[in-house]
Amino acid sequence: MSLKSLSLAALTATIPSYALAAPIAPKVLVITMFGEETKPWLENLKLDEKIAVPGLAADAPTVACNADICVMTTTMGFANAAASTAAVALSDKFDLSKTYFIIAGIAGIDPAKGTLGAATWADYVVDGGLFHRIGRNEVSADWKSAIVELGAKAPGEKQGWGAGTEVYQMNKPLLDAAMAASKSVELADSEDAAAYRAHYSQAAAKAKPAVTACTTVSADTYWHGAEIATELAEHAKTLTDGKADYCTSQMEDNSTLTALKRAADAGRLDFNRIAVLRTASNFDRPHEDQAAIDSLKAKSGGFGPATQNAYRVGNALAQDIVSSWDRYEAGLK
Repeated sequence: MSLKSLSLAALTATIPSYALAAPIAPKVLVITMFGEETKPWLENLKLDEKIAVPGLAADAPTVACNADICVMTTTMGFANAAASTAAVALSDKFDLSKTYFIIAGIAGIDPAKGTLGAATWADYVVDGGLFHRIGRNEVSADWKSAIVELGAKAPGEKQGWGAGTEVYQMNKPLLDAAMAASKSVELADSEDAAAYRAHYSQAAAKAKPAVTACTTVSADTYWHGAEIATELAEHAKTLTDGKADYCTSQMEDNSTLTALKRAADAGRLDFNRIAVLRTASNFDRPHEDQAAIDSLKAKSGGFGPATQNAYRVGNALAQDIVSSWDRYEAGLK
């Protein structure tokens, strides 16, 4: 049979149904990292359409959508976050050219900068693993840190070379819009979190959770303790000429942003339409009467409020984008 004699119906029958469907163009795509972060979005928003995307993790294989908002789960760590984000960002099932991205997940927090349940929008996102590190017992006696930037010769010196993914500065107009949309959100808290934070001497740690803006540091290693936290805070300042103000630590954001940047460079999306939100599930160091290992293992009561607040605060921005699309559609430059 010749191609000319085939009917249109016969031709289209040979094409997979997904290839015939128009790509989905959400106003907002929320990126979470594991099931408990995703759960509040699925419970509170009507996201009935499930789109399977090749390349997503086996235990989070679909993106859940309605007409305006989609939610995906990368699963944890740098490799999973980058692979899953790239799979969706490069998928022909989506038109993401005008989509806003909200990375929303939990984190550890510096008790001098915030408390359990606090919500922080990122101004800078800094990689906490791309550097040289020497054992503390092997560094020069006058060194205050064991971290030496790539290609540098001593702590505090600027990089001599790098990977190009060490620092992302987030779009300031979108950060301002996120703060404005979410500053009055009622944040979840818990009696256990209130009791635990009372052990800390820092005023920020003792306070009730609030919405702020500061710098988040990403690392595959789930580190803990004041020594490492202080070193990474200085690392973030060194890479940003003193502009980064470290407050939270998490395990994915530089990798997620790198996947999105690759997609942006390919013309798939606008990198200026990304906001990064982290909410505090734990402190990144012990209180004065506590060993670091005990702090790491402690049940602080912050996990529940943090997962709820990632949704509450992130959704405040998502709903502002959807309801004020005439202001957001062209982008916030």
